[in-house]
Amino acid sequence: MPLETRVLQADEWDVWYDQLELAFGGVPESVEERELYRSLTETERSLGVWDDGTCVGTAGAFSFRLSVPGGALVPAAGVTMVGVAPTHRRRGVLTSLMRRQLDEVRAGGEPIAVLTASDPAIYGRFGYGTAAYSMSVEIDTTRVRLSVPPGTDDIRMRLVDPRKALADCERVYAALVAGRPGMPARQPGWELQALMDPESERGGASPLKCVVAERADGEVAGYARYRVKPEWDLTGSDGRVEVADLDALDPAAYAALWRYVCSIDLTWTVRAVKRPADDALLHLVTDVRRTQVRLRDSMHVRLVDLPAALAARAYGAPLDVVLEVEDAFCPWNAGRWRLAVGADGAAVCTRTEDPADLELAVRELGAAYLGGVTLNSLAAAGLVREVRAGALARTSRAFAGDVAPWLPHGF
Repeated sequence: MPLETRVLQADEWDVWYDQLELAFGGVPESVEERELYRSLTETERSLGVWDDGTCVGTAGAFSFRLSVPGGALVPAAGVTMVGVAPTHRRRGVLTSLMRRQLDEVRAGGEPIAVLTASDPAIYGRFGYGTAAYSMSVEIDTTRVRLSVPPGTDDIRMRLVDPRKALADCERVYAALVAGRPGMPARQPGWELQALMDPESERGGASPLKCVVAERADGEVAGYARYRVKPEWDLTGSDGRVEVADLDALDPAAYAALWRYVCSIDLTWTVRAVKRPADDALLHLVTDVRRTQVRLRDSMHVRLVDLPAALAARAYGAPLDVVLEVEDAFCPWNAGRWRLAVGADGAAVCTRTEDPADLELAVRELGAAYLGGVTLNSLAAAGLVREVRAGALARTSRAFAGDVAPWLPHGF
């Protein structure tokens, strides 16, 4: 019997999600997490591959609005829950899921698709390029202090229940979205993801805590969610603070929050993951060598409707360039495109028969889309070819953003 790929029915969700968990090792999530993702799943955008009544492959998509350079919110398919049963690897299951999904994304009018990859080598062949990186840090607070800006001492810190503070925290988050490419504008229900706190995943750390940073008038200007991991040895306490989220509207509140988490009693290490690659924290610490820093890939971007995607973002300089794009998986994007950017940063992208100035694959165009990966660096790796002298430098400068793109949470 041939494999059948079809849209998920509501009463099939548990079987479908069980298969997804199997593909990722078979360890069940907590009841709390499972119910959250059940509520967030868009069944009509969820695909299953079935073999004689058994689910052997899964893929889904969330309907996001993603911040891009210039601050616009662009409709994006948040590709998620992709998994194939170990019994059905190398049988074309993943390719069939990606094919149908991208066709449906195009039909639905979303110009881009985005994902986070369990294995980043998998998705390049489907045209996804690594467009954003995240940073993890570990601070030795016995040796590192913070140099804080003026106004930091005017910020008041207040411990609050994470759920009761949720509305204030979401207002801070929403105010930051337009200024940082890669951030999704959170749709209803997604704010609860940050509160997931199953004891099985704390690793011995405390329940989730929340502190808010308030200005003199009582306005909440930032927040941090964190856990404390108590540790003791023969010399005494050796505790650790694990920062889950930390956002603020201004430098003083930002510094005050970091100073707070770096000075919690009985702790000597602060760890944080999923930070922006250009996090201002690296300029606050007095000894960056004692701050262990690691980068890893975060968001992968796929241009589904190339001209619409390129016209949706702003650019840092005027530009008139012809791009010859290779795209075997979505051939409607392949060919030559003229990207014309005016003095105001607005762009128009149209097909052309004019000679190419640059040649590249759609994967590299996706990598550069959010402004954090330069075309110059991709060219240095042999992934972009300059045909007309000077075109690479001009195009790379126009695509580059002022801040690093950042995906603050998974999906």
